[in-house]
Amino acid sequence: MTHTLLLRLAGPLQSWGMISRFSARRDSHSRPTKSAVIGMCAAAMGLPRDAGPGDLAQATFGVRADHPGTPVRDYHTVGAGKYPLRPRDLITDHRRAAAVSADLDTATGDHFGHHTLPHWYGSPKKITTDPASGVLISGELARTALITERWYLADATFLVGLQHDDQDLLESAAQALEHPKRLLWLGRKSCPPSGTLALAVVPGDLDTAFHTHGILPEPDSTPESARRPWAWLQVPPSQRGAVPVQDQPVRFGALGPEHTTRWEVRRRITIAPNAAEWKSEDIIS
Repeated sequence: MTHTLLLRLAGPLQSWGMISRFSARRDSHSRPTKSAVIGMCAAAMGLPRDAGPGDLAQATFGVRADHPGTPVRDYHTVGAGKYPLRPRDLITDHRRAAAVSADLDTATGDHFGHHTLPHWYGSPKKITTDPASGVLISGELARTALITERWYLADATFLVGLQHDDQDLLESAAQALEHPKRLLWLGRKSCPPSGTLALAVVPGDLDTAFHTHGILPEPDSTPESARRPWAWLQVPPSQRGAVPVQDQPVRFGALGPEHTTRWEVRRRITIAPNAAEWKSEDIIS
Protein backbone atom coordinates (compact mmCIF):
# COMPACT_ATOMS: atom_id res chain seq x y z
CA MET A 1 0.00 0.00 0.00
CA THR A 2 1.26 3.48 -0.85
CA HIS A 3 2.03 5.92 1.98
CA THR A 4 3.18 9.53 2.02
CA LEU A 5 5.58 11.19 4.44
CA LEU A 6 4.59 14.82 5.02
CA LEU A 7 7.33 17.27 5.96
CA ARG A 8 7.17 20.88 7.10
CA LEU A 9 10.04 23.02 5.84
CA ALA A 10 9.96 26.43 7.48
CA GLY A 11 12.47 28.90 8.83
CA PRO A 12 13.49 32.57 8.77
CA LEU A 13 15.51 31.92 5.61
CA GLN A 14 15.68 29.16 3.02
CA SER A 15 17.82 28.85 -0.12
CA TRP A 16 17.41 26.07 -2.66
CA GLY A 17 20.12 26.27 -5.31
CA MET A 18 19.35 24.97 -8.79
CA ILE A 19 21.97 26.41 -11.13
CA SER A 20 24.82 28.28 -9.46
CA ARG A 21 27.55 26.51 -7.52
CA PHE A 22 30.36 28.48 -5.86
CA SER A 23 29.83 31.36 -8.26
CA ALA A 24 29.53 35.10 -7.71
CA ARG A 25 25.73 34.79 -7.92
CA ARG A 26 24.10 32.15 -5.71
CA ASP A 27 20.50 31.67 -6.77
CA SER A 28 17.55 30.18 -4.92
CA HIS A 29 14.70 28.18 -6.40
CA SER A 30 11.18 29.25 -5.49
CA ARG A 31 10.67 26.00 -3.57
CA PRO A 32 12.59 23.05 -2.08
CA THR A 33 14.26 20.70 -4.56
CA LYS A 34 14.04 16.92 -4.43
CA SER A 35 17.81 16.49 -4.22
CA ALA A 36 17.98 18.82 -1.20
CA VAL A 37 15.12 17.09 0.63
CA ILE A 38 16.51 13.60 -0.02
CA GLY A 39 19.94 14.85 1.06
CA MET A 40 18.42 16.18 4.27
CA CYS A 41 16.82 12.81 4.98
CA ALA A 42 20.08 10.98 4.21
CA ALA A 43 21.99 13.28 6.57
CA ALA A 44 19.41 12.78 9.31
CA MET A 45 19.68 9.00 8.91
CA GLY A 46 23.48 9.17 9.05
CA LEU A 47 24.06 7.72 5.57
CA PRO A 48 27.60 8.26 4.22
CA ARG A 49 27.96 10.44 1.13
CA ASP A 50 29.56 7.70 -0.95
CA ALA A 51 26.67 5.33 -0.25
CA GLY A 52 24.34 7.18 -2.62
CA PRO A 53 20.93 8.70 -1.83
CA GLY A 54 19.38 5.31 -0.97
CA ASP A 55 15.92 3.90 -1.70
CA LEU A 56 14.24 7.11 -0.56
CA ALA A 57 15.39 8.78 -3.78
CA GLN A 58 12.88 6.60 -5.65
CA ALA A 59 9.99 8.20 -3.77
CA THR A 60 7.52 10.35 -5.67
CA PHE A 61 8.20 13.95 -4.66
CA GLY A 62 5.89 16.92 -4.27
CA VAL A 63 5.87 20.42 -2.78
CA ARG A 64 2.91 22.56 -1.72
CA ALA A 65 3.70 26.25 -1.21
CA ASP A 66 1.47 27.09 1.76
CA HIS A 67 3.39 30.34 2.37
CA PRO A 68 5.69 31.02 -0.61
CA GLY A 69 7.82 33.58 1.23
CA THR A 70 9.61 36.66 -0.09
CA PRO A 71 12.83 36.62 -2.17
CA VAL A 72 15.63 38.58 -0.49
CA ARG A 73 19.08 39.49 -1.77
CA ASP A 74 22.22 39.45 0.35
CA TYR A 75 25.27 41.52 -0.59
CA HIS A 76 28.04 39.24 0.67
CA THR A 77 31.82 39.63 0.82
CA VAL A 78 34.31 36.85 1.46
CA GLY A 79 38.00 37.09 2.28
CA ALA A 80 40.63 39.84 2.13
CA GLY A 81 42.01 41.68 5.12
CA LYS A 82 44.20 40.42 7.95
CA TYR A 83 43.12 38.03 10.68
CA PRO A 84 44.75 36.53 13.77
CA LEU A 85 46.65 33.33 13.11
CA ARG A 86 45.12 30.04 14.16
CA PRO A 87 46.83 26.72 14.92
CA ARG A 88 45.86 25.24 11.55
CA ASP A 89 47.42 28.25 9.79
CA LEU A 90 50.78 27.32 11.27
CA ILE A 91 50.37 23.60 10.58
CA THR A 92 49.47 24.06 6.93
CA ASP A 93 52.14 26.66 6.14
CA HIS A 94 55.64 26.40 7.68
CA ARG A 95 56.46 29.91 6.40
CA ARG A 96 53.86 31.38 8.72
CA ALA A 97 55.17 29.34 11.61
CA ALA A 98 58.72 30.55 10.98
CA ALA A 99 57.59 34.17 10.73
CA VAL A 100 56.04 34.17 14.21
CA SER A 101 58.19 31.51 15.89
CA ALA A 102 60.08 34.01 18.06
CA ASP A 103 56.88 35.55 19.37
CA LEU A 104 55.35 32.16 19.98
CA ASP A 105 58.36 30.98 21.98
CA THR A 106 58.15 33.96 24.33
CA ALA A 107 54.34 34.13 24.52
CA THR A 108 52.63 33.31 27.79
CA GLY A 109 49.06 32.82 28.91
CA ASP A 110 46.35 33.23 26.29
CA HIS A 111 48.50 35.39 24.00
CA PHE A 112 48.16 32.96 21.09
CA GLY A 113 45.58 34.09 18.58
CA HIS A 114 46.68 37.73 18.58
CA HIS A 115 49.56 37.28 16.11
CA THR A 116 49.13 38.89 12.71
CA LEU A 117 51.41 39.09 9.70
CA PRO A 118 51.37 42.20 7.47
CA HIS A 119 49.76 41.72 4.07
CA TRP A 120 49.05 38.03 4.69
CA TYR A 121 45.54 36.72 4.39
CA GLY A 122 44.67 34.89 7.59
CA SER A 123 43.05 31.71 6.26
CA PRO A 124 45.19 29.37 4.12
CA LYS A 125 43.81 28.87 0.62
CA LYS A 126 44.80 26.59 -2.24
CA ILE A 127 46.83 24.22 -0.09
CA THR A 128 49.68 22.70 -2.09
CA THR A 129 53.03 20.97 -1.55
CA ASP A 130 56.22 22.99 -1.15
CA PRO A 131 58.55 21.77 -3.95
CA ALA A 132 61.62 22.33 -1.73
CA SER A 133 60.54 20.66 1.51
CA GLY A 134 57.51 18.61 0.50
CA VAL A 135 55.39 19.98 3.36
CA LEU A 136 51.97 21.51 2.92
CA ILE A 137 51.82 25.26 2.35
CA SER A 138 49.23 27.78 1.32
CA GLY A 139 49.39 28.59 -2.35
CA GLU A 140 47.62 31.91 -1.81
CA LEU A 141 48.75 34.17 1.00
CA ALA A 142 46.83 37.30 0.04
CA ARG A 143 43.82 38.01 -2.08
CA THR A 144 41.18 40.61 -2.76
CA ALA A 145 37.66 40.28 -1.42
CA LEU A 146 35.23 38.08 -3.31
CA ILE A 147 31.88 39.83 -3.70
CA THR A 148 28.89 37.53 -4.08
CA GLU A 149 25.16 37.99 -4.56
CA ARG A 150 23.14 35.45 -2.58
CA TRP A 151 19.39 34.94 -2.78
CA TYR A 152 17.10 33.54 -0.10
CA LEU A 153 13.41 32.99 0.63
CA ALA A 154 12.28 34.76 3.79
CA ASP A 155 9.41 33.52 5.99
CA ALA A 156 8.39 30.67 3.68
CA THR A 157 6.58 27.50 4.75
CA PHE A 158 6.30 24.45 2.49
CA LEU A 159 4.45 21.16 2.86
CA VAL A 160 6.66 18.52 1.22
CA GLY A 161 5.53 14.98 0.45
CA LEU A 162 7.47 11.79 -0.25
CA GLN A 163 5.30 8.97 -1.59
CA HIS A 164 6.66 5.41 -1.33
CA ASP A 165 5.37 1.85 -1.06
CA ASP A 166 7.73 1.08 1.85
CA GLN A 167 5.99 2.45 4.93
CA ASP A 168 8.85 1.35 7.22
CA LEU A 169 11.32 3.38 5.17
CA LEU A 170 9.17 6.49 5.49
CA GLU A 171 8.74 5.93 9.22
CA SER A 172 12.51 5.57 9.62
CA ALA A 173 13.09 8.83 7.74
CA ALA A 174 10.49 10.63 9.86
CA GLN A 175 12.08 9.39 13.08
CA ALA A 176 15.54 10.42 11.88
CA LEU A 177 14.43 13.92 10.92
CA GLU A 178 13.25 14.56 14.47
CA HIS A 179 16.40 12.94 15.95
CA PRO A 180 19.03 13.62 13.26
CA LYS A 181 22.51 12.13 13.31
CA ARG A 182 23.88 15.15 11.45
CA LEU A 183 23.02 18.83 11.33
CA LEU A 184 20.18 19.80 9.00
CA TRP A 185 19.56 22.99 7.07
CA LEU A 186 17.17 24.40 4.48
CA GLY A 187 19.44 24.42 1.45
CA ARG A 188 22.43 26.20 3.03
CA LYS A 189 24.21 25.89 6.34
CA SER A 190 23.12 29.40 7.29
CA CYS A 191 19.43 28.37 7.08
CA PRO A 192 18.44 26.09 9.98
CA PRO A 193 14.89 24.70 10.04
CA SER A 194 12.45 25.73 12.75
CA GLY A 195 9.77 23.69 14.46
CA THR A 196 8.75 20.16 13.57
CA LEU A 197 10.09 18.68 10.33
CA ALA A 198 8.33 15.30 10.09
CA LEU A 199 4.59 15.78 10.47
CA ALA A 200 3.12 12.35 9.72
CA VAL A 201 3.18 9.27 7.53
CA VAL A 202 -0.31 8.96 6.05
CA PRO A 203 -1.88 6.29 3.83
CA GLY A 204 -2.57 7.20 0.23
CA ASP A 205 -0.80 9.01 -2.56
CA LEU A 206 0.80 12.44 -2.62
CA ASP A 207 -2.04 14.23 -4.42
CA THR A 208 -4.61 12.96 -1.90
CA ALA A 209 -2.42 13.97 1.04
CA PHE A 210 -2.12 17.53 -0.28
CA HIS A 211 -5.90 17.83 -0.71
CA THR A 212 -6.83 16.36 2.66
CA HIS A 213 -4.46 18.33 4.91
CA GLY A 214 -5.01 21.99 5.69
CA ILE A 215 -2.69 24.93 5.20
CA LEU A 216 0.27 24.96 7.56
CA PRO A 217 0.01 27.77 10.11
CA GLU A 218 2.62 30.45 10.55
CA PRO A 219 3.65 31.98 13.88
CA ASP A 220 1.04 34.44 15.14
CA SER A 221 -1.39 33.56 12.36
CA THR A 222 -4.33 31.27 11.76
CA PRO A 223 -4.66 28.70 8.96
CA GLU A 224 -6.35 29.89 5.80
CA SER A 225 -8.11 26.75 4.63
CA ALA A 226 -9.94 28.64 1.88
CA ARG A 227 -6.71 29.35 0.04
CA ARG A 228 -5.73 27.37 -3.05
CA PRO A 229 -1.95 27.01 -2.86
CA TRP A 230 0.24 26.01 -5.77
CA ALA A 231 1.79 22.56 -5.73
CA TRP A 232 4.41 20.80 -7.84
CA LEU A 233 3.97 17.03 -8.19
CA GLN A 234 6.37 14.50 -9.68
CA VAL A 235 4.73 12.57 -12.55
CA PRO A 236 5.73 10.18 -15.36
CA PRO A 237 7.32 11.97 -18.35
CA SER A 238 4.42 10.88 -20.56
CA GLN A 239 1.84 12.84 -18.56
CA ARG A 240 0.43 15.87 -20.35
CA GLY A 241 1.93 19.15 -19.20
CA ALA A 242 4.93 17.54 -17.50
CA VAL A 243 8.14 19.58 -17.53
CA PRO A 244 11.69 18.35 -16.83
CA VAL A 245 13.52 19.22 -13.62
CA GLN A 246 17.21 18.45 -13.06
CA ASP A 247 17.09 17.56 -9.36
CA GLN A 248 16.72 13.78 -9.21
CA PRO A 249 19.67 12.80 -6.96
CA VAL A 250 22.10 10.17 -8.20
CA ARG A 251 24.91 10.62 -5.69
CA PHE A 252 26.10 13.06 -3.02
CA GLY A 253 29.86 12.85 -3.53
CA ALA A 254 32.36 15.09 -1.78
CA LEU A 255 33.49 16.43 -5.17
CA GLY A 256 29.98 17.53 -6.02
CA PRO A 257 26.48 16.04 -6.33
CA GLU A 258 25.21 14.34 -9.46
CA HIS A 259 21.62 14.70 -10.69
CA THR A 260 19.45 13.43 -13.46
CA THR A 261 16.05 14.40 -14.85
CA ARG A 262 12.64 13.89 -13.33
CA TRP A 263 9.28 15.32 -14.47
CA GLU A 264 6.64 17.36 -12.66
CA VAL A 265 3.41 19.29 -13.15
CA ARG A 266 2.18 22.42 -11.40
CA ARG A 267 -1.42 22.71 -10.24
CA ARG A 268 -3.64 24.48 -7.76
CA ILE A 269 -4.66 22.48 -4.73
CA THR A 270 -8.19 22.90 -3.41
CA ILE A 271 -8.18 21.97 0.26
CA ALA A 272 -11.07 19.64 1.10
CA PRO A 273 -13.74 21.06 3.45
CA ASN A 274 -13.10 18.26 5.94
CA ALA A 275 -9.30 18.50 5.68
CA ALA A 276 -7.25 17.74 8.78
CA GLU A 277 -6.02 20.97 10.37
CA TRP A 278 -2.64 21.44 12.00
CA LYS A 279 -2.29 22.69 15.56
CA SER A 280 0.20 25.54 15.81
CA GLU A 281 1.43 24.48 19.24
CA ASP A 282 2.36 21.03 17.90
CA ILE A 283 4.52 22.13 14.97
CA ILE A 284 5.85 25.65 15.66
CA SER A 285 8.56 26.11 18.25
